[in-house]
Amino acid sequence: MTSLPPPTGATPVEASRWRAPTLGGNLAHVGVSRRDFLAFCGVLAGVFAMGDAALARPASAQPITAELIADRLSAVTKPPVVWLQLQECTGCVESTLRSGGATIEEAVLRLLSVNYNELVMAAAGDAANRALDETNASDHILVVNGSVPRGEGGAYCTIGGKSAEQVLRESAEHASAILAVGACAVWGSVQASRPNPTDAVGVDQIITDKPIVNIAGCPPIGEVITAAVSYILTHDDLPAVDGEGRPLFAYDQRVHDSCPRRPHFDAGQFVRTFDDEAARMGWCLYDVGCKGPSTFSACPIIQWNQHTSWPIGAGHPCVGCTERRFFDRFTPFYQTLPDVAGLGVEATAEAVGWGLVGATAAGVAAHAGLTALRRTAARRRADGAPLDALGEKVWLPDPSVRHDALPSRSTEEE
Repeated sequence: MTSLPPPTGATPVEASRWRAPTLGGNLAHVGVSRRDFLAFCGVLAGVFAMGDAALARPASAQPITAELIADRLSAVTKPPVVWLQLQECTGCVESTLRSGGATIEEAVLRLLSVNYNELVMAAAGDAANRALDETNASDHILVVNGSVPRGEGGAYCTIGGKSAEQVLRESAEHASAILAVGACAVWGSVQASRPNPTDAVGVDQIITDKPIVNIAGCPPIGEVITAAVSYILTHDDLPAVDGEGRPLFAYDQRVHDSCPRRPHFDAGQFVRTFDDEAARMGWCLYDVGCKGPSTFSACPIIQWNQHTSWPIGAGHPCVGCTERRFFDRFTPFYQTLPDVAGLGVEATAEAVGWGLVGATAAGVAAHAGLTALRRTAARRRADGAPLDALGEKVWLPDPSVRHDALPSRSTEEE
């Protein structure tokens, strides 16, 4: 899929300006056909459908289809958006621009963010500052990339002579919805890791009087970012979130649960080193540090670059980047998570042992019978019990319990 050219005789800047009352009219202006737009909305519908449908919308609500999303998005009038980039690397916007071939997504991003987005806007200096101030004065959607460094009075990140914290507070004052996009904005990411020399924090540590939707990841998947913005535009409301403030439609299941290498985990087939035969055969990466059992994200389902690949698909273990403080909690990255319930159908009865299934005394049993018993116990643990991951309780969803009634999946550090 290639980028759509601007209308004949129009510059890229002119192509990004609103020339019709609705988003649908402007997409048509930049050459986006209804068919292509429906295909894009079909991707969004797929993202929304990944989460628990009962939690994503009321039972009486209309099913979220590509046609419904297209109709609602097409009717959207110019939504003012402020897209801040604080202490970060621009990776989250880069991910958004590439969420589906840099075509419709790029057009939507430019159209929605025409008021202020440092990375893609044409204005600079005083003109950019005026655009930010004017948009901040009225209702708008606020998207934030990057952490907020509070050290040295905010000197580590300034924009137009203002600290990142001041810029954030001014932009949040009249925001109707706030999205913290990326690990930096959610909790501070690498710069907030020990010893955190800039005293970096996430958006929700600064803005405490409004709900924050956290689009976690380093960077998040482009389609998830686009879907979160589109959800707000099509529903005029924030999506349902988990205990970490992440949208349930994208973060209600572990990477481990949908990983295509999960059968190898269940079979006890593990990569021991990155250049062994097991690695070449695509076996499970748990023993070389995969954090999938403690990480909630849609990575194995959506993937990156139009479903081309993702870290585990490329042979690298998950580092848990959608979880808070992953750089402190999950490093060294190639160290095995402790005490994750597993199953080795190829292991001997002696290696499995009665102790693993809670028996108090050892006994002799047929290999097949013991393996089945081990499998039942392991699956119960994986479905409903906490994992002792690096000393913290990581809670897993129980299908019989509503997500909003679950305890927090991670315990905050003191």
